[in-house]
Amino acid sequence: MAAPVSTGVTASENMTDSANGPIQSPVDGQKRPQFGTRFLTDPRKVFQHNAWDNVEWSREQEEAAQMKVQENSEPLPPEKQVEFDSRAHEYWNDFYGIHENRFFKDRHWLFTEFPELSPRWKTAWHSKEGACSREEPAQSVPNLAVSSEEAPAAHTEKADFPGVSASYRILEVGCGVGNTVFPILKTNNDPGLFVYCCDFSNTAIDLVKSNPEYDSSRCHAFVRDLSDATAAYPVPEQSLDVIVLIFVLSALHPDKMQSSVSSLARLLKPGGVILLRDYGRYDMAQLRFKKGRCLSENFYVRGDGTRVYFFTQDELHELFSGAGLEKVQNLVDRRLQVNRGKQLTMYRVWVQCKYRKTLTRPQGDAAHN
Repeated sequence: MAAPVSTGVTASENMTDSANGPIQSPVDGQKRPQFGTRFLTDPRKVFQHNAWDNVEWSREQEEAAQMKVQENSEPLPPEKQVEFDSRAHEYWNDFYGIHENRFFKDRHWLFTEFPELSPRWKTAWHSKEGACSREEPAQSVPNLAVSSEEAPAAHTEKADFPGVSASYRILEVGCGVGNTVFPILKTNNDPGLFVYCCDFSNTAIDLVKSNPEYDSSRCHAFVRDLSDATAAYPVPEQSLDVIVLIFVLSALHPDKMQSSVSSLARLLKPGGVILLRDYGRYDMAQLRFKKGRCLSENFYVRGDGTRVYFFTQDELHELFSGAGLEKVQNLVDRRLQVNRGKQLTMYRVWVQCKYRKTLTRPQGDAAHN
């Protein structure tokens, strides 16, 4: 359920920088610009580039943002909130019915920010604290989570399911029309890879399946309401290496976020990770909402009926740690984006997280720690 972007707002899909230092792109072999290396030191040069990194907000700017949010914080009547909740499926179907593949964006930043999705990287368990280190494998992609010798046996209640023979499984929740799925399939040619993708909208899933690049031998697309913690996934618990959430958790009602994250965490193998990128508090999109669009604190409804929440780092940490996951990364990406043609500046705020399912060590290891 990839969220639409307000008119005039540059989507995060256009971001090409890395929050993790210099990384060579597996797609074209070229080093992409690094997050945190382009600083605006001279305001007169603001329109020389499309974006500036690590933009510090002044106290006045922070206070103005808080005031703007407070001005438009009166919630809609309960009956209207019930309507937007009950018709959420209809609004998302309408959105994809109108935009179809025209909403597809090339996420150049995907493998730079999340090298866990790339065939050139692996994540391994190295320290008792569960620190994550990266190394470049010489051959094919190994299991992202942990080796079979380290990991406890995963539950396999389902004897047969799509991708049952795969050695490496990725699930994207809220896949939209395939902005993430198809780049992964195109870039990662590991024969052991299998990608699952789901969305709240059956219209979006129909568009994914009708895409010429959709390959049912490597991918399984299905309709799934993330907020319904009772609905089953087509894979058993502890069977996934990676779960991707890109601008999807923010579309849920805040009351349903914890149960949704917890249900996803149960699908991860020990050592598996959830990768998230979503809207941060006081992002320009939040400040643009007018009165009559607030559902609850920091939760809004757009003109097309779809909803969006704006997170803090602490809120996301509570959600993931509440699901039994441990932090690998939790950062705020403050970006000043520039429309040089219209001479406009746009302050964007996104939160990026990586949380891992703890690897249960065999008894006796504690004595050596």
